[in-house]
Amino acid sequence: MAVPIIMPRQGQSVESCILTEWKVSIGDEVSEGEVLAVIETDKASFDLESTSSGQVLALFWEEEDDVPVLANVAVIGTEGENWEEFRPPKSGSGETPIAGEDKDSSPQEVSLVTEESRTPEPGELSNGIGIAAGISPRARKLADRMAISIEDLQGTGPGGRIIERDIRSFAKKRPRLSPVAAVMARENAMNPPFRGSGLAGMALGSDMRRPGAIEGAEVEPVRGIRKVIAERMMKSLSSTAQLTLHSFFELTAVQVLRKQRLEEGKPKVSINDLIAHGLLEAIQAHPEMNAHFLGDKMAIFEKVHLGVAVDTPRGLMVPVVRNASDLSLEDLSGTIGKAALQCREGSLSPDDLTGGSFTLTNLGMLGVETFTPVLNAPEVAILGVGGIVLRPKRLDSGEIVFADFLPLSLTIDHQAVDGSPAARFLQTLVDHMEKNPGGKLSQPKEPQP
Repeated sequence: MAVPIIMPRQGQSVESCILTEWKVSIGDEVSEGEVLAVIETDKASFDLESTSSGQVLALFWEEEDDVPVLANVAVIGTEGENWEEFRPPKSGSGETPIAGEDKDSSPQEVSLVTEESRTPEPGELSNGIGIAAGISPRARKLADRMAISIEDLQGTGPGGRIIERDIRSFAKKRPRLSPVAAVMARENAMNPPFRGSGLAGMALGSDMRRPGAIEGAEVEPVRGIRKVIAERMMKSLSSTAQLTLHSFFELTAVQVLRKQRLEEGKPKVSINDLIAHGLLEAIQAHPEMNAHFLGDKMAIFEKVHLGVAVDTPRGLMVPVVRNASDLSLEDLSGTIGKAALQCREGSLSPDDLTGGSFTLTNLGMLGVETFTPVLNAPEVAILGVGGIVLRPKRLDSGEIVFADFLPLSLTIDHQAVDGSPAARFLQTLVDHMEKNPGGKLSQPKEPQP
């Protein structure tokens, strides 16, 4: 009996997963528990295992597809079994019709449906929007037969979908291809120029280029987690009014404390751990910094759920230490270290990457002095930590000496927090780190009028 394999729900906050790699092909024999694919969600990576033994009858999605949770991904069964009933509806895909285009409709019928709504001309080159909207099965077959790469085509179908007439129109505009050029177009998805360098404008192999290519540059598509990060960064910048304040604090007290802890045999804590602890103390005096801005509402959190940015081989990840404000310095240090290790191993749950109320990011170890952190919206603030710098300071005696200082960069959403309250928060943190790092906030600063 044919059995569908569904995309599992990886945490309560996850609505879809990116299918990054298939480990099997149609026709392969698999056992229950065998890995079928690698999936990613919110920067965490997981194996998709088979829940049944048998032959792989169908694979419904392509690598780099964003697959809804609980959707059918594949079918396992016995050769010859019917599996069509398990095919998931995929809007905009190359395998299932979408509203406005019937799979068996003629090109003329499709044209009547979309003629008034479309803007581009058939066969027009674009920035790849047709790919995002999908391609009809008939158009895909025709493109394969005519050795046409669809990467640069602008679709004129519903929602920008590429349809058969787009392929035919493009074919009329391109030059004839030499045998070598035709192979490069078909097998390597390369495109010819509008006029080749051969006889009568024929495109030769040397004329072929990759879709979107610029001379001297290798063009690669933005996929997977990099695409997710790009979308979030743009959403953050377009939906918030970001302002960054810069300051420094003297490291002397932090250095003395770390040395003292080692001499007393206490667990080692990093400078970043001490800053995270100091951040939690400063938020007690400035609770408006521990909030989400929701347009017409502000959600101010009672506890601090601290996001800590971690650099991993797969990209930036921000695990969240929940109820961080309840933890001691030692517990906070251990929890941050464990979360960072799980991020690098790819074993962190997706739910551990959401729900932060304030974020801490550190580029100091990479030699960066100051920078402008981008908000993890809807959070209203993020603190960036730079590298140690040697700066002069004046003693009470008037003598000028040099000491180690650490730069801090605080980005706020100016829609929710004004510059002065943010500056006072930064001032509280600097004062605490210079006088009592690792301890309690001795004299919380009251907001100044």
